[in-house]
Amino acid sequence: MNPKSQFIDDDGQVVKQSTGKILWQLTRPHTLTASFVPVLIGTVLAMHYGDVSVLLFAAMLLSCLFIQIATNMFNEYYDFKRGLDNEESVGIGGAIVRDGFKPETVIRLALSSYGIALLLGVYICMSSSWWLAVVGLIGMGIGYLYTGGPLPISSTPLGELLAGLCMGSAFIIISFFIQTGYVNIESILVSIPVAILVGAINMANNIRDRVGDQESGRKTLAILLGHKKAVTFLGILFATAYLWIIGLVMAGILSAWPLVVLLSLPKPLKAYREFIDKKLPVQMVPAMKATAQTNTIFGLLLTAGLFISTLV
Repeated sequence: MNPKSQFIDDDGQVVKQSTGKILWQLTRPHTLTASFVPVLIGTVLAMHYGDVSVLLFAAMLLSCLFIQIATNMFNEYYDFKRGLDNEESVGIGGAIVRDGFKPETVIRLALSSYGIALLLGVYICMSSSWWLAVVGLIGMGIGYLYTGGPLPISSTPLGELLAGLCMGSAFIIISFFIQTGYVNIESILVSIPVAILVGAINMANNIRDRVGDQESGRKTLAILLGHKKAVTFLGILFATAYLWIIGLVMAGILSAWPLVVLLSLPKPLKAYREFIDKKLPVQMVPAMKATAQTNTIFGLLLTAGLFISTLV
C-alpha cells in the first residue's frame, strides 16, 4: 500500500493525498447520511413517548455507520475483483484502482469495521433485547452479500428494495425500539418514505452505471427498465415519499410540522431533470448527488418537524 497517492489537478499541478484522506474517501462519505439520518429520525420519534438515552443513540449511530462503511468497502473489494472498477470509474472510493491499496487491506478494513459494529451491538443488546443480535447479524449478512457471494444482491433487481428496508426502515425501527422497548405503527409508517429515498439512492447509482453493469452481466432494475423508464421510476419513488408524509399528516398520524419536508422538493426535481437524456456516467454525477442530498435534506427536515412536534 502506498502511503501517498498523487494526481494532477485542474491546473496541471501534482497533488499528493495522505493515507488518511484516501481512507476517508474509501468510506464513501457522501453515502453515510443514508445510515445517520434514519437513526436520528427513529430516536427523535421515540422522544414522543418518553426520555431517550444519549449513550444508546450514540452506540446505534456508530454501529450503523460502521456497518455501512464495511458494506462500502466490500463493494470496493468485490467490484475490483470482478473487474467492474477502473481508474475512470465514478462514484467509488478508488483506494485500490487509483491509490495503490492492496485488495487484502480493504477487505481487512471492512471486517474490522464489522468487528467494531459487533462490539457496539453487544452494548445495544445488553441495554435492550438480545433479539436484536439476530436482526443485526441478518443485516450484516445482507451488507456482505450485497456485493459478495456467488450472486451479489447488487447484480439483481432487489438492490433497491433491500437497501431501503435495511438502511431505511430497519435503522429507524431499531433506533425507536431500543429507546422505547417496543415497535408501534407510527414508527413503521414513518420509516417507509425514508426507506423509499434510500432505495432511490441505489436506483440513481444503478441508472448512472447501467451501461457498464449490463456489459458485466448484471441484471439491476435500471437495466431491466432501460434508462427512460428507470428515470421515470425514480421520479415515482420521489413523489411517493413526499405524498406519504402528506398522507400521514392528513390521516392525523403526524402533526403538520413534518410537512416541512416539502422545502426539500427542489433537490428531487433537480435529480430528475439532470437524469433525463444523459448518456455518460460522468454527466449523471450531479443527478446522483442531488438524489443523495434529497435523502439527507428530507431526513433532516423530517427530524426537525418531529422534534418540534414534541415541543408544541
